[in-house]
Amino acid sequence: MSINCIRILLENAAQSHPEKIALTHKENHLSYVDLLARVNQVALYLQELDLPKGARVGIYSNKDTSQVIAILAILSTDYILVPLTRLLKPEQVQYIIDDCGIQCIITDKLKLESIEEINFDGHIVSIENAGKDIPSFEEIFKYYNKPFHCDINGHENAVITYSFGLTGTPKGIVISHRNLIDSARVVTQYLDLNENDVISGLLIFNLDYGLNQIFCALMNRATLALHRFILPEDFFNHLINDNVTVLPLMPVNISQMFDEDLYAHTNIELFDNVRTITSSGGNVTTKMIDDCQKTFRNASFYSMHGLTEAFRSTYLDPAQIKIRPDSIGKAIPDVELYVLDENGKECATREVGELIHRGSYIYRGFWNAPEDTAERFKSVQILENVVDLEGQLADETVVATGDYVYKDEEGYFYFVSRRDDMIKTSGFRVSPFEIESVVSTHFPQIQQCAVFGMDNPQIEEEIVMVYSAPSELSEKEITFELKKHLASYMVPSRIVYRKSLPLVQSDENQINKDELKRDLSRH
Repeated sequence: MSINCIRILLENAAQSHPEKIALTHKENHLSYVDLLARVNQVALYLQELDLPKGARVGIYSNKDTSQVIAILAILSTDYILVPLTRLLKPEQVQYIIDDCGIQCIITDKLKLESIEEINFDGHIVSIENAGKDIPSFEEIFKYYNKPFHCDINGHENAVITYSFGLTGTPKGIVISHRNLIDSARVVTQYLDLNENDVISGLLIFNLDYGLNQIFCALMNRATLALHRFILPEDFFNHLINDNVTVLPLMPVNISQMFDEDLYAHTNIELFDNVRTITSSGGNVTTKMIDDCQKTFRNASFYSMHGLTEAFRSTYLDPAQIKIRPDSIGKAIPDVELYVLDENGKECATREVGELIHRGSYIYRGFWNAPEDTAERFKSVQILENVVDLEGQLADETVVATGDYVYKDEEGYFYFVSRRDDMIKTSGFRVSPFEIESVVSTHFPQIQQCAVFGMDNPQIEEEIVMVYSAPSELSEKEITFELKKHLASYMVPSRIVYRKSLPLVQSDENQINKDELKRDLSRH
């Protein structure tokens, strides 16, 4: 067994801390030894499906202890985990199934209908007993009690997570077992995690930031307390009742927590156990920081900047959060960061250029997408004007992030913009192309359509759709139809009608989105 796989963390924790609570969700609690036993049962069932090595297994279910068991069970086999957020519509799930060839899906009763709607012809496992001759976890826990053995190599592929790539269609990023271990190790180091911590499992497990909370808990024999955000009151009760000490968030969560219409002030002494807050997936505002510091008076606030192609690049030391709240910080341990201009030369202080990530935590590439991989994963030779590469015995991969940043006189980085046209909203990356394609397919009366993001401090960017047609359509009609085909976070919050849309002078087939943004910002 490799020392660089999540499975070894689970086994070691069950051996050293068998009765310690590993996982909790509402009234359900699992010790480390019980968690290992449940994981072994599901892994044994999956293993007996006799799928080929590296087969992709999807999880399309609600967040609870069974979902974590499923995640760890897949990572205990030589299969590859593909998390599918419940926010995805059936046709989007179908795209991912087809793109990476998913052969088995673990789901729940509520999502079984969606799976049946797309006529998935692979293996289906239901967390609850769903009938219809579909095996369930209940049956697996009852009948699968044989010893389970596995042998995993750290360099093998472990997870494929889907976000939105350069071409606008979803692209899966491939993550190895070693990547998962390294990510947990570095977070453990700079957050100083330990076995007494209770980590909030608020984040969904569709991307690496959320998944990392599971692995950090395992590495430190800590407790992971799952929670699904519905209302601020429920969330704050979760922090109190579960004695949370580490609180990973996205900026949208902070906005939800302190929603002025819903937030009821609570005795802040009840939150004194919270010692660490982390935020990634978007920019934090001064108000967000102030709200957190007033409520969680003993907590250090870590603002972090991650990549699709690498786990994380920077974090801002909590001591700097008031001094330079707009900074994304400095490189995390084992990472070197450079800012290059279009000629490959290092940018001067406060000169904007592309952020280049060198060192650890770099993922494997995009699944079945060599062009996208080549666009982001580059030879270290692109740093030849910056770094002395003499004597290099082999080539090395670095990430050209597509993020435009600058560095100040003290070496702190500041994010400026993204090279591509992606919209970042509520912690999700959204492709304008995908929304525009749905509009083109389902609204033949719409002649032109432009989708883009505009600044909104509460969710980082709101999605705006501007269209032209012979006559104006009902906004409710457009929204209703889009909701059938897009995840809720992808539906535009602002829909604008224009008789015609401005075009780029140099390319009259291209809509001038910059002009539209300027025009809308004035109104």
